[in-house]
Amino acid sequence: MISVVIIANNEEQNIGRCLDSVKGIASEIIVLDSGSSDGTQSIVEAAGGKWIPQEWLGYGAQKNKANTFASNPYILSLDADEALSPELRASILAILPTLDGVYQFNRLTNYAGAWIRHGGWYPDTKIRLFRSEEASWDNAHVHERLVIHPGVPIHTLSGDLLHYSYYSSAEHRERTEQYARLQAEALYAAGVHPTFWHFGIKPAFTFFKRYILQSGWRDGPAGLSIAIISAWGTRRRYELLQELRA
Repeated sequence: MISVVIIANNEEQNIGRCLDSVKGIASEIIVLDSGSSDGTQSIVEAAGGKWIPQEWLGYGAQKNKANTFASNPYILSLDADEALSPELRASILAILPTLDGVYQFNRLTNYAGAWIRHGGWYPDTKIRLFRSEEASWDNAHVHERLVIHPGVPIHTLSGDLLHYSYYSSAEHRERTEQYARLQAEALYAAGVHPTFWHFGIKPAFTFFKRYILQSGWRDGPAGLSIAIISAWGTRRRYELLQELRA
């Protein structure tokens, strides 16, 4: 009854863990791959999944395209660097006979070996289990959002979706640069002009919010790294916007 749908690109480090976590839940696994050059394909096929190549369309559009290959009415949408916790897995198994509406659950992120519970990174609630005809992804360049049709009930499941996001602060910084570029392009298309607020005050407030207001300090060195890189990413977004407007 459930199709697990994943988008991937060079995810051999993560995707095996993701696939292992959905055993017994998925009647089919769809992986839409945007050009992996590592062992992602062989791992997917060894696990019985369907590997489908697809040129990159953008996060939301790629996920919507992936959903079209699902043959079951319900989709469990995962990223390759995510996995179901044992508790979340049990929660999903318990509702399989009575699926209705859409289902949300918390996402817990692992950052360079540390589980992050502050700084605005938790509970990070996500709707990921839904009937394909009742929801679709928006077309955001980054940080895509699932749009639920009006009137569809939303249920909450216990357990966490485990997100193995960054194996080092260097990887975090690299990904933040990529996101900043995508966000700058979206701001440029919207006609936004950067000001002193964007270059000075907004990055400083980002650090203050994550580290102080949202208690990022409680996550130790990882919390500090996240706050610093988040502030840098905010400024970098507008530096790239300025370059586009030059």
